[in-house]
Amino acid sequence: MALARPSSALLSCSSSACIRRLNPLLLSACRRPAWAPRRAARRFCAAIASETDVFTSPEIAKSFDFTNEERIYKWWESQGFFKPNFDRGGDPFVIPMPPPNVTGSLHMGHAMFVTLEDIMVRYFRMKGRPALWIPGTDHAGIATQLVVEKMLAAEGVKRTDMTREEFTKKVWEWKEKYGGTITNQIRRLGASCDWSRERFTLDEQLSRAVVEAFVRLHDKGLIYQGSYLVNWSPNLQTAVSDLEVEYSEEPGNLYFIKYRVAGGTRDDFMTIATTRPETLFADVAIAVNPQDKRYAQYVGKLAIVPLTCGRHVPIIADRYVDPEFGTGVLKISPGHDHNDYHIARKLGLPILNVMNKDGTLNDVAGIYSGMDRFEAREKLWSDLVETNLAVKKELYTLRVPRSQRGGEVIEPLISKQWFVTMEPLAEKALHAVENGQLTILPERFEKIYNHWLTNIKDWCISRQLWWGHRIPVWYIVGKKCEEDYIVARTEEEALAKAQEKYGKSVEIYQDPDVLDTWFSSALWPFSTLGWPDLSKEDYKHFYPSTVLETGHDILFFWVARMVMMGIEFTGSVPFSYVYLHGLIRDAEGRKMSKTLGNVIDPLDTIKDYGTDALRFTLSLGTAGQDLNLSIERLTSNKAFTNKLWNAGKFLLQNLPDKSDVSAWDVLLANKFDSEASLQKLPLPECWVVTGLHELIDKVSRSYDKFFFGDAAREIYDFFWGDFADWYIEASKTRLYHSSDKFAAATAQSVLVYVFENILKLLHPFMPFVTEELWQAFPYRKQALMVTPWPTTGLPKDLRSIKRFQNLQSLIRGIRNVRAEYSVEPAKRISASVVATADVLEYVSKEKQVLALLSKLDVQNVNFTESAPGDANQSVHIVADEGLEAYLPLADMVDVSEEVKRLSKRLSKMQSEYDALVARLNSPSFVEKAPEDIVRGVREKASEADEKISLTKNRLAFLQSTIST
Repeated sequence: MALARPSSALLSCSSSACIRRLNPLLLSACRRPAWAPRRAARRFCAAIASETDVFTSPEIAKSFDFTNEERIYKWWESQGFFKPNFDRGGDPFVIPMPPPNVTGSLHMGHAMFVTLEDIMVRYFRMKGRPALWIPGTDHAGIATQLVVEKMLAAEGVKRTDMTREEFTKKVWEWKEKYGGTITNQIRRLGASCDWSRERFTLDEQLSRAVVEAFVRLHDKGLIYQGSYLVNWSPNLQTAVSDLEVEYSEEPGNLYFIKYRVAGGTRDDFMTIATTRPETLFADVAIAVNPQDKRYAQYVGKLAIVPLTCGRHVPIIADRYVDPEFGTGVLKISPGHDHNDYHIARKLGLPILNVMNKDGTLNDVAGIYSGMDRFEAREKLWSDLVETNLAVKKELYTLRVPRSQRGGEVIEPLISKQWFVTMEPLAEKALHAVENGQLTILPERFEKIYNHWLTNIKDWCISRQLWWGHRIPVWYIVGKKCEEDYIVARTEEEALAKAQEKYGKSVEIYQDPDVLDTWFSSALWPFSTLGWPDLSKEDYKHFYPSTVLETGHDILFFWVARMVMMGIEFTGSVPFSYVYLHGLIRDAEGRKMSKTLGNVIDPLDTIKDYGTDALRFTLSLGTAGQDLNLSIERLTSNKAFTNKLWNAGKFLLQNLPDKSDVSAWDVLLANKFDSEASLQKLPLPECWVVTGLHELIDKVSRSYDKFFFGDAAREIYDFFWGDFADWYIEASKTRLYHSSDKFAAATAQSVLVYVFENILKLLHPFMPFVTEELWQAFPYRKQALMVTPWPTTGLPKDLRSIKRFQNLQSLIRGIRNVRAEYSVEPAKRISASVVATADVLEYVSKEKQVLALLSKLDVQNVNFTESAPGDANQSVHIVADEGLEAYLPLADMVDVSEEVKRLSKRLSKMQSEYDALVARLNSPSFVEKAPEDIVRGVREKASEADEKISLTKNRLAFLQSTIST
């Protein structure tokens, strides 16, 4: 969630901590102290910035300029910061990037994974681990082939008019021209990948790995060829994976058709309900539930399939049939329905195919042969009506399978394909989670992972495309493909094997199909590092990787397959952690789509709000849960960017000049990392440094647990709530209102110390603005992104937290009273602070802070252990046990005028309340008006009554001061 500015929380006052004698009205409205600096700005920039002209200082720029982001990014890359650095030792931290499709352009899903992965890699890089983030793209077989086919079609050329070699050459040309779009856009998000190791799934090395994997699996008996039911795309003329099929609810019809019982009377028939009547030519049985008494007498008999010239099929009983759906009678067409296919395999039923690969009906359909499937549906229904075999047609919402790429309706179809036997591979992947070798975050996805692997089906890995990894299988000319084929790593190797078996004159040809894109992606964590060459330095240093981060929607299609393949080919689980993020939805929780017009473009967002605001907004989600993204959240976090910038501006305007080397030596030497240095600090400084040390510990723990949303919120709350709203304001008493040079120098040291550590903690989330601010300060020896992470376990003075909280409660109480009595912002008022001796001892030392932040007249702030003489004419504040304050009423308002104003206001409020009560006392209103209207009036009356009571108490208090 985006975080709102926390001023209302900071300035509000609980009833237990802020009680005023004779005046219980508590209000939290209060004006915030001004940010405006009070002395002329000094102009200086960091050495790195001045030398490279890369960075802009807050001293110069009013706000952070988003156009600088690309310049900063190029500077990082040119310095080699994205490459793993072994100088500080430590185990490598490695993330393989989920390779986006080479055809893709940046969307919010990409922005999410880039943000989260970059947070991880920047954090562990700063922690000193050699960090490697491997980027790359996927050749995206179907998507890329479609793009190029459309491009050629615009030129009047069809793929079938070309040879395979000519077409693939065109695709490579397209890839070289447009294939870098997505990676350039990913750079725009600040991704600190090692681009020198960028990979493409059709690179020579990765292609060699794919062939090796196929050969090894085949040699082990885990790859086989056969004709089975697959998802078929008639337009693309290829099998497609489950992931490439999207189901949409669309209006359609449910057709009710008579199936006569063979040997029965005219009244002996069974009515089936189907959404696809054209598949009846492929029926091999009629099924009913064995408990359905309506059809018990027909089980074991034969039914006549309509319009098939009397073809008979058995009537069977199976518990799979839902007696509540339709008529409770199911036609079994295993050649065209996945569920029917499994029933047929279980019962040993034959399989009929009525459809050609282009979506037209074949000869099995008789007179309907050659018709398009949808055309045949209409013609068939018309003929059923004419032959009195049609019962009725009802409107029905269909769950239509459509191609993710082409949008056409997918057809379940029997086709000869290559498959991987998955069960033995899945068993090892299950054990990896069971024995703790692999941790899935969030843990609830373990159940989904386990369920899928436990019920896994064999994987169809062949695709009838021209773009992709050609299946390394060669056939013998003149021999049957199913019986005589050779699996080899190269054509030369295949020919040598064929000649050895069939003689020197043998001729071979390669299988025309390519492998499923997910097959090559399953090898990604190790093929990108050099496998199968185990001597490669990258493979030895960086495999297994550390974290695989991706969307939860591809847990089975990609993540589980990588685990299976990694264990199979390397003997190791390919990563230790799987971190799954959710989908990004619009502000109303709807999926983003062009149809709804609610798509938020990351590049447009970056232009308007900056990369840092976008990244910070995306990071605030919870692992595995969908995130609702809104303009309001982006606007809020853009304000956070500006707040950081303004804080940097304030510091730079109040620090020694860069030329004052000795002052900077002292300032930078103060690290407050010892008990002694902390104890010497005044209360506000001790409090904020202690808070920082607590923050470092909390944030580091959150980073280590991958609780990025928690880390972001913790940093945000401390920076805005504690540092900016309280300490920066308190520091002005040292910088502007004190002649004590040591106090000013201490405040400067604390400001720099706290702010530079905030920048370090925040850098993984908001890399650009934090780096720019870091470089704006002089004497920076390193870029922020390679600066060591703050040390944990630093000393803390917990007593200072309690003491400063007391001071804050007192300030809030005074602010609330000022707001309650509408005291002019510029007016300074008197106050008597009453406390025990030990409390007075530390509160009185911060008289300047109290006066500045409460807008008191510092000359008329008194500290005493007993109530003042004019207590009865003062507003009494109880800030905490042992700490109170009295504010003379006459200092704040003209009491007589205030009594008149409140009396007039009370009269108006009473009239409004009486009108509400009259409505509620009217039976016609209470009985006839809608319930929500009546409830609303009751709530208004209750609120009005409470306000009247408070106003009366306040009025009585004012009148008592007049009489006194």
